[in-house]
Amino acid sequence: MPIDILISEVGPRDGLQSVQATMPTADKRAWIDALHGAGLREIEVGSFVPARHLPQMADVAEVVRHSLGKPGLTVMALAPNLRGAAAAIAAGVHKVTLPVSASEAHSLANVRQTRAEMVEVVREVVRLRDAQAPQVRIEVGLSTAFGCTLQGPVPDDDVVRLAAALAAAGVDEIGLSDTTGMANPAQVRRLFQRVRAEIGARTGSAHLHNTRGLGLANCLAAYDVGVRIFDSSHGGLGGCPYAPGASGNVVTEDLVFLFESMGVATGVDLDKLIRARALLQAGLPGEPLYGMTPDAGLPKGFVYARDRADR
Repeated sequence: MPIDILISEVGPRDGLQSVQATMPTADKRAWIDALHGAGLREIEVGSFVPARHLPQMADVAEVVRHSLGKPGLTVMALAPNLRGAAAAIAAGVHKVTLPVSASEAHSLANVRQTRAEMVEVVREVVRLRDAQAPQVRIEVGLSTAFGCTLQGPVPDDDVVRLAAALAAAGVDEIGLSDTTGMANPAQVRRLFQRVRAEIGARTGSAHLHNTRGLGLANCLAAYDVGVRIFDSSHGGLGGCPYAPGASGNVVTEDLVFLFESMGVATGVDLDKLIRARALLQAGLPGEPLYGMTPDAGLPKGFVYARDRADR
């Protein structure tokens, strides 16, 4: 089905790492199947990190193997270092995402390395990819690009310089992440425009949080300046464990409704996506889920973008 934007679902990684409970593997598989069945075609299914740090991800290789059987699905996984990237590539993922913080304080808290050290890690991962699996795409998520609860403001110039260094290291995509939910629409427009002017087509996704209620407004601002890949989380789960107060990913259900109601095709069936919340809730009983669209329901006469007469 033709789409105008790509929604990259990060709930099985970003969402599950933020909760105390561990979702059983069978429930993860059923949830991912339902997300794929609703039309999502890129899913970050987990992260390759030591189980002692994130026991929620201990089964990531098995989840990857299952997800690879879904037709048309790009299977992503996060890896914070060379060892994790090697394991992700060996597991067969289509895309590896590496977190590089624009904030020095967050970088030290999150991965215990400086920003400069992380650029070298990324360079090593790219060399490994080139040698072993050139078909795998390497993406960097520039976290805390819009501000940091540990450091405070992050200068735009720092973000642009870091993006340029990562592009020179050979990554395929560089997305900007509002890890702490501090961004505003004017800032989103400005920073994406500056980064694109510096690195061109390698400018990737917008990973925006709804911590202060501006998630959808910031997504729309990013769309207005040409961003066409958006990260979001089913049920609104997610947040960085190493950034105090970093809660609330943009809710996938609300993001799909925003764009479809504007006539921008996502390829996602909202009815199926909302029904899939039951599987998420079954795997995480008692965990609160978020989203205005699931609570209110689709309005009478709602028409998907693909079916609109004015397309």
